[in-house]
Amino acid sequence: MATDPIKKTYIYNAHAYGFSGAIDRPFAHSKEVHAGSALPSTGGFEKARAENFRLQEVFTYGAAHTVVSGNKNEKDGSFNALASATLEGLNILDMVTADRIVSRVSSKQYIDEPEPTVLTLGTRIENLRIAGCAVQVEFDNDLFRRLGTFKSFLDEYNGNQQTREMLQTRLLGNKPKSDVPEFLHQRYNWFDKDKFGAKGIVLCTLVKEIKTNCPELQIYGNVVVVPQFGKIYFGEIHLQRDQRELSTFRVELGSAVGGSSNGPGGSGGGSTYP
Repeated sequence: MATDPIKKTYIYNAHAYGFSGAIDRPFAHSKEVHAGSALPSTGGFEKARAENFRLQEVFTYGAAHTVVSGNKNEKDGSFNALASATLEGLNILDMVTADRIVSRVSSKQYIDEPEPTVLTLGTRIENLRIAGCAVQVEFDNDLFRRLGTFKSFLDEYNGNQQTREMLQTRLLGNKPKSDVPEFLHQRYNWFDKDKFGAKGIVLCTLVKEIKTNCPELQIYGNVVVVPQFGKIYFGEIHLQRDQRELSTFRVELGSAVGGSSNGPGGSGGGSTYP
């Protein structure tokens, strides 16, 4: 007796957070997550908001808010997910300030497609200043729109030498490998073909270029090193088959005050089953 084929269902995947931070010296304050939102696998809608946070004058912000959503578009049959997070009025030790930082990851997939198309359009940083200097961070949302699936990104990277060299150069900040700090070689291991994407994850960056007139700031691709303060990472993104995880802004303090913070960020995507 013939059995009916198993009907495919959709599994949504989206979460977002507005801010996360911790201090480890001169005192310890464990990491906490603010304005976190998570989506059930069946979809839905959730939002969260936090306001007027201050941690010992090290990390302060005016507001952090997130929205996650997952639903089926009844008009065209596509499944859509969104993870949006915004941080307003950020101040870190009066060395790093920004009016608004936005992280946005959206996905779309049809039931017969092997993976979703995931975009980061809308991700941005407004009025960023580091050590009193204006800093412009340009995100290449268009490139990641064109390479909106994990397969398309890997195919382009492995099959197009010009694109591969361009992406590698971005991570090095147009500098020779010998001039790039070791911590970047260790984190962004793009030069070992056997390891690149081997675990189904690629760590790269949305950043196309960082511009500033401040000579004291050292720029390596998507990372700004501030002497006697720490490192600031912009637009880090983990590419995977079923989702993209984005951290728009992350700081590692490395001075008399030690600690870390990141956010806003989140991930969006999904998959069919079986």
